[in-house]
Order: sequence, then structure tokens, then C-alpha cells
Amino acid sequence: MRFNFLIYTAIAATLTMQSCDKGFEDMNVNPDASTNIVPEYMFSKSLLDALNNSWFATDVLACSGSMQQFATYKDVPGIGDKYYFQQGTYPYDFFTTGYPNAVNEISTVINALDASETNKLSISRIWRAFIMSRLTDLYGDIPYSEAAKGYTGNVFTPKYDAQQAIYADMLKELDESATALDASKATFGPGDYIYQGNVSRWKKFAYSLMLRLGMRMSKVDAASSQAWVQKAIAGGVITDDADIATMKYTDGTALNRNPRAAALISNDYGVADGKSNTEGGKLAQTFINMLKNNNDPRLNVIAIVWKDGKADTTTALQSGMPNGLLLKPDNFVAYSEPNPATILQYTAPIIVMSAAEVNLYLAEAAVRGWYAGDAAASFANAIGASMRNWAKFGAAGVIADSRITAYQAAHVLAGTNAQQLEMIGNEYYVSLFLDGQQIHANWRRLGYPAITPVNIPGNITGGSIPRRLLYPPSEESVNAASLQEAVNRQGANLMTTRVWWDKE
Repeated sequence: MRFNFLIYTAIAATLTMQSCDKGFEDMNVNPDASTNIVPEYMFSKSLLDALNNSWFATDVLACSGSMQQFATYKDVPGIGDKYYFQQGTYPYDFFTTGYPNAVNEISTVINALDASETNKLSISRIWRAFIMSRLTDLYGDIPYSEAAKGYTGNVFTPKYDAQQAIYADMLKELDESATALDASKATFGPGDYIYQGNVSRWKKFAYSLMLRLGMRMSKVDAASSQAWVQKAIAGGVITDDADIATMKYTDGTALNRNPRAAALISNDYGVADGKSNTEGGKLAQTFINMLKNNNDPRLNVIAIVWKDGKADTTTALQSGMPNGLLLKPDNFVAYSEPNPATILQYTAPIIVMSAAEVNLYLAEAAVRGWYAGDAAASFANAIGASMRNWAKFGAAGVIADSRITAYQAAHVLAGTNAQQLEMIGNEYYVSLFLDGQQIHANWRRLGYPAITPVNIPGNITGGSIPRRLLYPPSEESVNAASLQEAVNRQGANLMTTRVWWDKE
């Protein structure tokens, strides 16, 4: 199995301490540590760590809670559900875990590669842009140009770059890297768990990420947004199922399991009885109602209700729990949960970039007049791709072709531009389920779906849906000057402060 490449002791490069006392050198040497960086191993680890970075706290509790796809009646995990933050580390887990792991690892790979290793270097730069884009979209201004330079440049208090500058550089990195990819040169091969070294697919991933980032700027800089969107489309993006970026997992050791399934099971759904949920979580009313009201066949592969000790996918039984509850409801067991036969499978994949997401960007670009393609066709393609993706989660995820075509026929993109953008925004909400960060980002940009916020006593946003996460307190003590510069430029370190591209 390709996960045999993941031997953490071979991946982690460490420096050996030197002793001042002659004769003790051997005692200070770790025989299992490598004194040299092995880029191939480190790249593999960066892939895994980027996709296993605080997903439950960030995507489920914070982003998907805010977007009312998940709900909890408890207060401690209520950062997104009821805009609570009384204890824990939920608002900054992604920051504190991301830098020492995925960011440091991919930066180490880039530093260790020779300039002649064109494909390895280009793919690493593309992956770094992916990692950094998720960090900046959550927090706004972040350490970027000086990130991970503690070892190489003795930079222990990195500056926070303005998000506008970060976006400009990420787009440049994607442009240069996609152009430099050369199918005749070596790649990471089987150590590349996403594309197994397929250069043409990495190029499509790079341009698809460029499309995502270009569209992200639509509200703050329409001219630049349009230019980057058009460049990405011209470069060639992911529109077919064969090209989607997917991380596959196997069962067995914890290292090989899907981290999302593992997190959901360990934090909430391990007992599998519908009533013993550790964090009090269920699928949310807003999300379930949208699926039911649209007769969406994805409901039956996403949601179950525990009935007579069995997971039941019957549409009529599905019921989402309201967000903002302060006490466990008497009918808690009757609310919908993630389907154990699909979402909670350790062997389920993580879809990193889907044809569904990209086709929605194409539909949106066409509605905006930035793309000559057929907006309605791209929208229908997005729906089909999203529904087919669930088959990757196992037999229980297969949606019949007849149900797909019936749904497409009943949901044709039409109406005014505003009405079409609303339909597209609503489809992002469903198609990207489990990627709470992208759903939250597209909601901040488009304002769809229309979500009614909760306003529970003690919340820290004044009843407003959060716009960003919080910088960690550790930055106030170890990097205070740089942090303060970012706060002065961007705004207070609050969940209601808008990042650069989230313009009112």
C-alpha cells in the first residue's frame, strides 16, 4: 500500500544536539533521526498534515456551525453554532497546528529541492499556495513571506503580510508553477498521494486553485478577479471526474484512516445510537431543510436517523436540529446525523478539489460575463459531478443516474443575474459539504444561502455570523509587534472583523 511511505521517523528531519563533554556525543545522537531532509518523504507528510489540520474544530464546529450545517446544544463547542467562545482553542487551532506542521514541512521541501527538479519544485509551490490560502482565508493577514524561516533565516518573529499582498503572491506562484510543469521530468511519483505524479493533473489543479482564488476577489477587486479567472480558465481547469484532486485512505492504523471520519467518530458519533453524542452534535435544521425542500437525493447518502437501533436514510425521517440550543432537546435522538455508511467510513476519501466546485465557478463566471461558456450547462455539470462524488464513499453513496437527471431538470439555472447567483451560492453550500472552509468563504463572498443568525445570550459577535477566526494568544506573547501591525491594518482580532476580500 502506498501509505507504507508514511514512516514518520523517516520523514521528520531533526538536528542533533552537540555535547560539551567529550565522550557523550553518542548519547546525544538519536539513531532513528535523519540529519538530512528527504523531500519525497516530507512532501508526503505535508499532504497528510494539510488535510488533517484541526478539521473538527475548524470545519465542523466553527465554519460548518456558522453555516448551519452542523449544530450542537452544548456551549463549549458552540463557536459556530451560537458564536460562543468561553474556553478551548477552537478559534486558533488551525493557526497553531498549521504553521509547525504543513507550512513548515512544505517550506522545508521547497528549500531542499534543487532548481533543476522542476516538477517537484512546482508541485510543492502549488501545494504551499493551497495551504497558505486556507490559512489566510480563515484569519486574513498572516505570516507569509517570512513564515517557516526560523531555521533558514533565524526569523522567529515573522511579519504579518497584508492579505492583498498574499493573494498577489499566491496567484503568481500558481501561474509560474503551472507554466513550469514538464511531463518529461521526474515527479514525486507514488509519494504524491493525490495525483501519483501526474503532471497534467497537477497543472489543472493549479489553474483550478487559481480560479478559486481569482473568484474570491470578486467583491473587492472585480477587474483583477476577472483577469485571474480568465487566465485560469484559459490554462485548463478540472471539469471532469477523472481529474479531481482526491486523497484516498485505507483502514487499519490511525495514520491511514480518513481523518475526517476519525474526528467525527471520536468526537461525537462513536457510540452510534443517536443519543450519546459527546459534543452534542447533529446535522443542522437549515441544511437538512434545504435538502428536503429541494427533493435532493444527496440527503439520503449524507444523513441518517437512528430508529430501532438502525441507521435509517428514509427522507421523511430526516430532521435537522436547530442551531443555538442551550439544553439537550427531549427528541435529540430523532435528529439527523452523518451517515455511518458514507461519511463515517475510515476508507472514505477527501476530495481536495472537485469538478463540482470548478463547474460552479465556471457557471458564476459566465453569469458575470467573464466566460463565454454556457452557465446553465456548467451548473448542471456541477450538480452531476457533486452527486457522482458520493459514490467514492462506498456503495451507500451511489445515486442513481435517473435521480441525478431528474434533479438537474428540476433545477435549471435561469432568471436574472441575481437569481442565478443565488442558485449558484446555494449549490456551493450543498456540493462542498464537508469542506466547511470553502462553504464559509463563498458565503462571505456571495451572501448565499440566506442564513438567519442566532443571537444567544453571551455570544461574542452581537448575533452576527462570524467572518473570520481569531489569532492565538501565543502570538500576543511571542510575536506581539508583528501581530499588532496586522491588527492596526486589518482591524481588531474579533470574529466580526472582515478580511481584505470580504468587502461589504
